Amino acid sequence: QLVESGGGLVLAGGSLRLSCAASGRTFSRYAIVWFRQAPGKEREFAAAISWSGGSTYYADSVKGRFTISRDNAKNTVWLQMNSLKPEDAAVYYCTAGSTGELRLARWDGMHYWGKGTQVTVSS
Repeated sequence: QLVESGGGLVLAGGSLRLSCAASGRTFSRYAIVWFRQAPGKEREFAAAISWSGGSTYYADSVKGRFTISRDNAKNTVWLQMNSLKPEDAAVYYCTAGSTGELRLARWDGMHYWGKGTQVTVSS
């Protein structure tokens, strides 16, 4: 089970840190991928981290502003989001899976999905 938290309302230029807490002993085996979906738009890849934390990958739209990290001892992944823009507003979903190359991760290829947390960015 994956549970996201940390979403909310923030002014443009502000920051939020999303958390994804996992239950179960297999968490450390999986890559974690954050997807997001804005109203009226298709779900899109945002950021990913390998099972060890040694590799990360970001969508071009968030590169340089978002940072993904994990602590397998705490079964937790974080997505630090800085310099937020109105176009970052979306429901953010945490997913886990045995994806190959992080950049190729697909929503329907993951094994576990959270219910999402809403991020609203006000201009």
